Amino acid sequence: MYTLRCCPMENEDELIVSLLRENCRISLTEMSKITKIPISTIYDKMKNYRRGIIHKHTALIDFTQLGFSARARVLIKVKKTEAQKLREYLSKCPALNELYKVNNGYDFMAEFIFKTMKEMEEYVDTLGQFCGVEKEEVFYIIDELKREEFLSKARMLLLEKKR
Repeated sequence: MYTLRCCPMENEDELIVSLLRENCRISLTEMSKITKIPISTIYDKMKNYRRGIIHKHTALIDFTQLGFSARARVLIKVKKTEAQKLREYLSKCPALNELYKVNNGYDFMAEFIFKTMKEMEEYVDTLGQFCGVEKEEVFYIIDELKREEFLSKARMLLLEKKR
């Protein structure tokens, strides 16, 4: 089994972050019981995390349960002179879930979520007509197999620590 040891974190930090990744609503008391780290230490570390490591507390949503059944990632190559305009245009789209700057022949990767495939197709067609877009490639997401798993296995870390 592959073991990840690339994180520039202390073991305590890794445990706390992993517990938060599993469940950000976990109490300090519960974290202390699980990790054997004093509550005051966890509290101080959490205060520091809010200054840099933790960007936002959020919920992972099953969008299909809300009626949004069409989801896709789109790779977009755009003329350099139009990249900022496209970025602003994409950012204004209410269906935009994620936007990344990427490489390897493309400039952006965007994830869109729509109620229907028809709505998505219509929007993707408008992207192709946007001034400066040279190429786009659409990847429809059929099924979500894993999401937000990195650094979320605190109990596994605890088992490794005991060895």
